[in-house]
Amino acid sequence: QVQLVDSGGKLVQAGDSLRLSCVASGLTFSRYTMGWFRRAPGRERQFVANIVWTAGTTSYEDSVKGRFTISRDLAKNTVFLQMNGLKPEDTAIYYCAATTFSSSNNSLHYAYWGQGTQVTVSS
Repeated sequence: QVQLVDSGGKLVQAGDSLRLSCVASGLTFSRYTMGWFRRAPGRERQFVANIVWTAGTTSYEDSVKGRFTISRDLAKNTVFLQMNGLKPEDTAIYYCAATTFSSSNNSLHYAYWGQGTQVTVSS
């Protein structure tokens, strides 16, 4: 049984940093790309970043490049999203997800999802 448990979201101020975590289980990790998506109130779900589990190759949505960093801990089956220089427009529910489509940024390709963690950035 595949399970993704994401955590780490909270209320912060603009300019602060925050690290989200996603612990994964039940996957054959070598086959997967892990991604982070977000959904702001009244908006569509948006790709944020992804990482190919074995190669460590990453990609980012343009608005977070240079501020967010995705990484993984192979031993702990955990994916992280380090978010620096947070802005009010980063406010959203953040979800980690897993796909067998290598490096995909298309949410429709992701078969497994975490429950989401709320990030709120005050101005």
